[in-house]
Amino acid sequence: MASIIESGWTYLITNFSDFQLACLGSFLLHESVFFLSGLPFIYLERAGWFSKYKIQMKQNTTEAQDKCITRLLLYHFCVNLPVMIASYPVFRFMGMRSSLPLPSWKVMSTQILFYFIVEDFIFYWGHRILHTKWLYKHVHSVHHEYATPFGLTSEYAHPAEILFLGFATIFGPAITGPHLITLWLWMVVRVLETVEAHCGYHFPWSPSNFLPLYGGSEFHDYHHRLIYTKSGNYSSTFVYMDWLFGTDTGYRKLKALKSEEEAIYKEN
Repeated sequence: MASIIESGWTYLITNFSDFQLACLGSFLLHESVFFLSGLPFIYLERAGWFSKYKIQMKQNTTEAQDKCITRLLLYHFCVNLPVMIASYPVFRFMGMRSSLPLPSWKVMSTQILFYFIVEDFIFYWGHRILHTKWLYKHVHSVHHEYATPFGLTSEYAHPAEILFLGFATIFGPAITGPHLITLWLWMVVRVLETVEAHCGYHFPWSPSNFLPLYGGSEFHDYHHRLIYTKSGNYSSTFVYMDWLFGTDTGYRKLKALKSEEEAIYKEN
């Protein structure tokens, strides 16, 4: 497996420049992973499949879904891509490389764990700030246009928010100067996580059923359902920041109440 990955990587660095791989390659990878993982949830909702696992019964209209896709393409090409190009010199300065040898799995996993910790901390406080009255009204309310989220709404946001919270995602890699393949792996994992958190479904195989402290779709769906000043659940991937600062009490009370109701139902 390692030799296959190394052979593929050799082909990439032989035929494309560092700039092409880091900017255009990263953009194409992001778009592919994002839309391939997010679009199926639109079709699940429209077809009514797996409806017993849908967290909210409310359906998004076809027009609302199409609007989301159109805006996303606009934001990705006009905001995300320019940011990737502009940040390339910074990553190069901090030591990012694409040459062989590839980093070991131990190095990559350690760095990605560090990125999760950094991202969770910055995202939590940035997200809380966006829920202050003025910033919510003028910036963050765009993301909350979808009270019933679906996978692609994870990146549906005001351009200012894309830059503001996007900083949380790239800060860890920016200060460590990782190998490009580590950056790509981090991007893939992060995109899949945020799509899952916004997917609107809680399946038996959802990661939150197996990973301690992982938020997931139920956790974040609660955040989208409530009024902005009372929502809580500001965390990105793992929920320890909400637990530490008491911003998930409403969610935990609701979960406890549901568990009690289910226990009573089973007894009867």
